[in-house]
Amino acid sequence: MIEAEVHLSLHNFLRSQAGFPSWPHHLTMARLVARALRVGRSALIQVGAACGYQGQYRTSFVASALMWHGAVIIVANRAVQQRLLQVEIPRLQKWLKVNKPIIVADIFPSDDFKGILMVSPQAWLEAQLSSNNNFPANIPTIIDGVDDLEDWIRKQLTVSIESYDWEQLMLACPSFAEEIRTMRVQLTREIFQHPANPYECYLISEPEEEILCRTYSSLELNSLPESWKKFWQLFRTRHETFSPNKSSPSPPLLWATINRRQGLFSLHCAPIELASILSPIWQRQPVVLIGSALEPDTEATLFRQRLGLGDLTCLKFSSDNQTQAIQLYIPNKLPLPNTPEFKPVFIDQVRQMVCLSATSPGLTVILVGDVPLKAQLGAILASEFGSRVQVDKTCLDENGILVCGWEFWRENQRVLPSPQMLIISTLPLPSLEDPLVAGRVAYYKHSHQDWFRLYLLPTALNELQRAVAPARDSSSVVALLDSRAIYRSYGAQVLAALSPLSRINYLDPNLFSTLEEET
Repeated sequence: MIEAEVHLSLHNFLRSQAGFPSWPHHLTMARLVARALRVGRSALIQVGAACGYQGQYRTSFVASALMWHGAVIIVANRAVQQRLLQVEIPRLQKWLKVNKPIIVADIFPSDDFKGILMVSPQAWLEAQLSSNNNFPANIPTIIDGVDDLEDWIRKQLTVSIESYDWEQLMLACPSFAEEIRTMRVQLTREIFQHPANPYECYLISEPEEEILCRTYSSLELNSLPESWKKFWQLFRTRHETFSPNKSSPSPPLLWATINRRQGLFSLHCAPIELASILSPIWQRQPVVLIGSALEPDTEATLFRQRLGLGDLTCLKFSSDNQTQAIQLYIPNKLPLPNTPEFKPVFIDQVRQMVCLSATSPGLTVILVGDVPLKAQLGAILASEFGSRVQVDKTCLDENGILVCGWEFWRENQRVLPSPQMLIISTLPLPSLEDPLVAGRVAYYKHSHQDWFRLYLLPTALNELQRAVAPARDSSSVVALLDSRAIYRSYGAQVLAALSPLSRINYLDPNLFSTLEEET
């Protein structure tokens, strides 16, 4: 069987690699992927946040894909594709002595293709979600990096109306041009009355929705441009009766983004509930979904429910407690983040910790999700530490101080050195001040579901584990300045997500000197 062949070949390959990064689960993962290819049974694998950050696991599924006799599709972003093409595939092909064709394309080459097709998530999802899917059924598919899969899908399903779409609408319906122009002015006036917020996006209000309804009711739907037709297909479901106990589709999320400087706005509509849309996709072909830290639960029950994943093999690998432990510092008696006392105490704590870490070279990263607080903290630290301090920048000194948001850190952590200290302001619970978060929470409330346990907390734990992953390379110090991790009932889940860890009760300069010597 292919499982035995992959196990033996990969085992010999790993033994031949002097200084090859060690990951104890290579053979187990390779066998599971090989079995999924042979049997056609889908699988969900969690490799752990640290391994997901380092990408060590990819050798395992590449070996199985190369040794499989038929075609395999690998869905991965461009950076991962380049890594596979330049490193993983060439050295395994040379060892295994296989010349399987490797193609990077957005469509399936031909019916008789027996090689590996690498495709971007956007292209693969676009094909799967369209009526003219150009990928054959029953081709085994490996999807890498499924921690971001829900965001990829939601972005793919979002229909937007931009400024130029209004011009296209007037050209398509010249007899209604003046009426369309008037409604656009009315909609602009309504949307720009929303008070400014850091996200510059706003859920569509009832008066704004009525203007859109009048716009559509005045036009012949068959003559509309394609973007307006797609928008209407989603928009009209907001007015259909929704029952959480029936199979009827949930109302979509409708919001606007504003460019105040240019006086422009865009409209966006996206489904909230994805399971019913995605369920048919997983039935077309066996899929191996690989993520880092989707859930504490091996079965990843909530993740599977949200994405409509049915019965499949689930596996979660444990972390290496010896080499991946962080040193976690959580100060006692800090004010809660939602109190007025938090900001001055937080800034003072950060200043003290930055002064301590400055005694040795190395990067200090401060994660701040609050946009105004991030800018304020950056200005205060820059007044004391000068150009060492950068806000959302990747050009840093050797002992630089980076103040950034969660999304910036997630997207750029691989191009930056591992931090000697990572300071986390608050738990990355999605903010209810974000209109898009508030919209999704409203959906859970309307469905009589626990929105905190099903949405906010899992999102925060996943973000937290991925953010801390670079700090595990050198047993760095991670300071969490959110006392909810100690005093709230869900604090135990937060600490479990940060494991393996070693709790420390105080910080001093000698700690960083020790880290420097170990490195």
